[in-house]
Amino acid sequence: MPLYEHTVIARQDLTAQQAQALAESFSEIVSAQGGAVAKTEYWGLRSLTYRIKKNRKGHYLHLNLDAPAAAVKELERVEGINDDVLRVLTVRVEAHEDGPSVVMQVRSSREERSGRRDGPGGDRDRGDRERGDRDRGDRDRGDRGERRADSGGGESRRPAN
Repeated sequence: MPLYEHTVIARQDLTAQQAQALAESFSEIVSAQGGAVAKTEYWGLRSLTYRIKKNRKGHYLHLNLDAPAAAVKELERVEGINDDVLRVLTVRVEAHEDGPSVVMQVRSSREERSGRRDGPGGDRDRGDRERGDRDRGDRDRGDRGERRADSGGGESRRPAN
């Protein structure tokens, strides 16, 4: 059977549990049509690039499907009827990724970095800003000097007609 990656964006006012329950109901639809769901991932509530049906955010769900084309068509039909679904994207792939998807890998590496603390007292070394290295030559611009009187204060001078 062909392999698909299926991503769904659900409404922002759903809870994470409701969004995951939505993914389970979609998995049941695929199973009833003779397919199988290899992996289900909840990517979380993320900001949308633009508003979709008055929503600024959406719950992202990702499913790896091993199903016939008729099962995917039926799944997309049901999702089109469902009011909780904002957008759907299905892509046919040659093989599914082993392990977590790239989105989940990026999220876990961010969480590891945010939990890490560097330096004494947990402060990160921010370079010149926090150490007070103000003696650098390019930091001090010096005196600006006096402004010329004829360089008006924002008014443009036009010749009278």
